Amino acid sequence: MSPIVTIPVYVFHVGAGMTGLVSGTIALLARKGRRLHRRAGTVFVAAMVVMAMFAAVLAVVVPDQLVNLFIATFTIYLLWTGWMTVRRPAHTVGLMEKIALVLAVCLCAPFAILSFQLATGITPLFRSAIAFKGPVLIAIYSFTAVLTLAALGDAKLVFRGGVAGPARLTRHLWRMCIGLSLAAGSAFTNGFARLLPGPYHVPPLFFYPQLLPLGFMVFWMFRIRLAARSRNHGTALRDIACP
Repeated sequence: MSPIVTIPVYVFHVGAGMTGLVSGTIALLARKGRRLHRRAGTVFVAAMVVMAMFAAVLAVVVPDQLVNLFIATFTIYLLWTGWMTVRRPAHTVGLMEKIALVLAVCLCAPFAILSFQLATGITPLFRSAIAFKGPVLIAIYSFTAVLTLAALGDAKLVFRGGVAGPARLTRHLWRMCIGLSLAAGSAFTNGFARLLPGPYHVPPLFFYPQLLPLGFMVFWMFRIRLAARSRNHGTALRDIACP
């Protein structure tokens, strides 16, 4: 595709990604359930969806980038379902949740097959220009684990007719935090690293920002569990909930 077309796509992709990174960080640090958290979270989801859509376009038009089509789809799925969790009333399920379940299974299936083949020594059905070892192998196993959890969570949501209470908050929390972690990882290891002088390389320090949302995720999950077990768990959960 002509640079006249791809350059604007890159601009929108990077611009939306930076907007998502800033708004997601604000939502992460803001007091949960308050206006700033809700507004920043909504901007974060919208910006990340736009970023992922342009990433999908680039994955198709730029050679050897088709793997980013999967990552873009996964990002949209993760953040949309996380956002819908707190927008949908408790104990209710709609068409979007059923579509999300089908999408989660479709995303998970090829990775589950590939992970099983790699773990058992079977020749993978999927070919790759990059060897399935080291960080690549860890990434494949990690994606498989996250996708499996997501698919199981969607199945539980649909067949139980919705979630409420701590389970609802936890579902929202981990999906949004992993989405922010993906944004930080893409920005620092794939974006900012390319601005460094010399050949493309990723300093070890650039891997740390994507770990911060995961640290906050663990903190808030622990707090939700404590709130659920306390005597005034209803009030405590409302204080950290997102309406």
